[in-house]
Amino acid sequence: MKTTTAHRLSPARSLEAANAVLQVAERLHAMEPDWVVFFSEMLGIDGHVQKMFPHKASLQTFECSPQYARIRELLDDLRSRQAEAPKRQSRRVVTVRMPRSLHETLKTEARRLGVSINQLCVTKLIRMLDEHDLENFGFEVGEPDESDDERGGADL
Repeated sequence: MKTTTAHRLSPARSLEAANAVLQVAERLHAMEPDWVVFFSEMLGIDGHVQKMFPHKASLQTFECSPQYARIRELLDDLRSRQAEAPKRQSRRVVTVRMPRSLHETLKTEARRLGVSINQLCVTKLIRMLDEHDLENFGFEVGEPDESDDERGGADL
């Protein structure tokens, strides 16, 4: 999406910009990132809000909008989820061999999102392998995979 300067836009265009920022926030929220990542990407110095509303007057107007209020709700939701999450969970290691180009792509995306490659990959795996997808792949949900080793499986 092309960055615009909302201070020069009509009220209708400013509303479009506010809605566009909210759409980005909702897509990012759906990925369930760490709240710090969400904050940085949306409200941080180089975040989407600053890019769309680079001038003080336009930013102040946006901060009074229902779209901004919704972005703050999304941030609060992520913060509360993190506070409720279990502190420690046993972890397992899986080695994945991949082409260098895929690794570089993942590194770039992780850097852009402000997360580790591991966090990005785990998030992508979780999103992909929900119960519905597991059933479609022919796995029985809730039963361990036969390839799991004696260490307790390949949990990430």
